[in-house]
Amino acid sequence: MSENVVHLHKNTEPPADLGTVTKLTVVPDRAPVAPVPLWVRSGRAVKTVVTHETTKTTARAVARHTLYVAGGARIAAKRTWDGRTASRYERMLRAAEAAGNYEVAAEWEERGQRYRAERHRRRMDLLHTPIDAAKGVAVSAGVGIGSLVALGVVMAIATKDFTAVVTPLMATVDFINLLITIVQVVWGPALTIGPFLALLALWAIGSKQQAAPAWALPANIRNSEGEPITPSIVVKALRDLGVPALRNAIKDMGDVGASMLGPIRIAGCGVEVDVTLPSGVSTNEVQGRRRKLAENLTRHEHEVFITIPEAARTVRLWIADSGALDEPIGPSPLVTDETMTANYKTGRAPWGQDLRGDAAALSVYQRHLLITGLSNQGKTAALRALALWLALDRTVEFRIADLKGAGDWAMFDDLASLLIQGPTDDHVIQATEMVEGLVSEMERRLQEPPGTVFGPLVGIVDEAQVAFMCPVKDADKNPYGGSKATSRYFMAVRKVHNQGRAVNVTLWEGTQDPTDQNLPKLVREGAHTRASLVLGTESQAKMALGDKAVEGGAAPHLLRQGLDKGTLVVASDGIAIPAGQASITVRTHYVDDESAYAIADRAKALRNGVTTLHVIERGEDRDPLADIAAVFGTAPRLFTQDVLKRLDALNPEAYGDWTPSDLRRVLEGTGAEPYKSDGRMVVAAERLSRALANRDGNGSASAAE
Repeated sequence: MSENVVHLHKNTEPPADLGTVTKLTVVPDRAPVAPVPLWVRSGRAVKTVVTHETTKTTARAVARHTLYVAGGARIAAKRTWDGRTASRYERMLRAAEAAGNYEVAAEWEERGQRYRAERHRRRMDLLHTPIDAAKGVAVSAGVGIGSLVALGVVMAIATKDFTAVVTPLMATVDFINLLITIVQVVWGPALTIGPFLALLALWAIGSKQQAAPAWALPANIRNSEGEPITPSIVVKALRDLGVPALRNAIKDMGDVGASMLGPIRIAGCGVEVDVTLPSGVSTNEVQGRRRKLAENLTRHEHEVFITIPEAARTVRLWIADSGALDEPIGPSPLVTDETMTANYKTGRAPWGQDLRGDAAALSVYQRHLLITGLSNQGKTAALRALALWLALDRTVEFRIADLKGAGDWAMFDDLASLLIQGPTDDHVIQATEMVEGLVSEMERRLQEPPGTVFGPLVGIVDEAQVAFMCPVKDADKNPYGGSKATSRYFMAVRKVHNQGRAVNVTLWEGTQDPTDQNLPKLVREGAHTRASLVLGTESQAKMALGDKAVEGGAAPHLLRQGLDKGTLVVASDGIAIPAGQASITVRTHYVDDESAYAIADRAKALRNGVTTLHVIERGEDRDPLADIAAVFGTAPRLFTQDVLKRLDALNPEAYGDWTPSDLRRVLEGTGAEPYKSDGRMVVAAERLSRALANRDGNGSASAAE
């Protein structure tokens, strides 16, 4: 049976006839909604009107035109004051003294004295002027009246009318009366209109000079990007930089700061100007306000570069044309010139363009290289472009470890003698052994007779931070990664950095997001060429390029992530850097994968064929020390080349690819190391026997590679 329910509001009487109602509930009354007060609605309306864009535009226009009048009055007053006093000469004198140009200062002082002397003479002449003027007026009046009377006499004779004698005089009197009448008619309106005309003239002066605050100017002027750089704009930008000593010095200069500026020179896609700062203002005060200076110059921060030239107390400003740095540069000459070749010793790699638009070419001869930056900013492309150019020199051997393994270096297959690609710990181990192989080859070359010519051997490790951060340890508990004296990769890199360049063994590394952990101090300071893409902080910039370069104006941390891909700040003696600067900014050419393969094919055509190893192959477990002793037979000693030949005959799979550096590596520390006899490297059988007898049970000479 369904219920018949009645709901009653509170304080409401129930109906008389409830009928079959089975349930009665009381519902509380809803709270009444209070109406919005009038003053609240009025306040909202006022806020809407006040904050409306039309209101803002109107208010700016009223303020702008009012301030034009005030600014025009100030400018007119200053011009009048300059014209009536010697203040102009005083300003120029102070400016010359501030610039240390005392000859010019003496010249302006002499001009000022001449001006004062002439002004005194003119004032003295004014004492006699009223008397001279009265005499002149009397003489002129007498002559004039006499002339009019004579003219009247002539007219009277001609007309035979005696009254014509005064006709000229009366005509003159009537003319003067007419002028007086005109003046009386015009004078009243002139007094009324005159002030308005004066205000209009002041407004015109202020409008022409834009004598109003920036917030009151029209939007097209406030946001006028790409405005040509002029001396007045540079001085005004420096004055408003927020450095009190600089602002006060500019005010005290007679030329309002113009003497601080050198010539404004066109430099590529922008202009360049040297600014000599006044005493009391340091260069780092200007460098530290780069963003504000750029905004004062109506530029973005990345469009203004501040460097320190040779001259003392001077900053060099390079100011780009608005938007010019967002335009791509042309293709690499490696792509456009299919006949290009390289020369390791004398050539320079066409890497890109500097900010002036000039070609930026890098010499890699006997220089270790380090490129760093944040991820996905063009590090591998910049490093690969150098390698592709150098590959066009057929004498260069490459050994490459790509610890990213994404195929960025795949075109070096059949071009590099060793190509390791992958991010795993195994790949790090192989990369470490590759660098240790460079060390062995370096040591072999260092022991060759003086004057021996060695072909260039370039080792490349891309994503080197993976190697430094690898936690794996070898059988002797030595870590592959890290930066300790037992860290294998770190120590191998240090050894190559210390002596490799002397025998044309160099190492190039690419790493990202540098820290003391993934890029140790000794490694980054061992590179002769240090380049950095965009970084996150100034401390990282100092890690990448060194303190000197950053303090001299290098600022990779101020590049724009994602927008300045491929833009490098380079510190190296292998690239032309303007005198006095510690670094140069280079916009590198981008060589895409298709072009990279084409360039690599051209490099392969210059060679007779290169077999590329993709891993450092390991054969069956053998005892190299015992095998070396076994191949001696009864010989007391053998040349190292003969030892290698006999090992190859003993087991081609294990020893077929061995080089003298491999032999030295196995014998190192055993007491049986190769030594020089009659100018050639030899190994003694007696020493080998002692090494085998003294060898401990840990198998220190095991595992042939």
